[in-house]
Amino acid sequence: MEPEYIIDTNVAIDYLDNKLPDIGSSFIVGITFQISVITRMELLSWTNAADAQLKVLQQFVNESFEYSLTESVIVKAIALRKTYKIKLPDAIIAATALVHGLTLLTRNMMDFHKIKDLLVVNPHEK
Repeated sequence: MEPEYIIDTNVAIDYLDNKLPDIGSSFIVGITFQISVITRMELLSWTNAADAQLKVLQQFVNESFEYSLTESVIVKAIALRKTYKIKLPDAIIAATALVHGLTLLTRNMMDFHKIKDLLVVNPHEK
């Protein structure tokens, strides 16, 4: 069975800004866009974005499957914060990936590398 992926905010920005290497961009184009509600919040709250940039971000969000905050994600995020002392948005994204059996696509490997059982891929190194 092919792995399913959840896209971290930094990868969404890099993809939309054409900052991924060709192999990373090709990889992303071939997957279903899946994001956490946190990624939507981070993308759409960009205060310095021009209208054209916000339209691109909104279109990406609209084309993505979004995972909301469920009780199981909340409980897992709390446990991750206690265990690994990570930021709340990172804990929610990691918890979403773990609860739903997804591999996380992120450029920030240091934020997630120590989390047990979390599968992480950096599309910059794909």
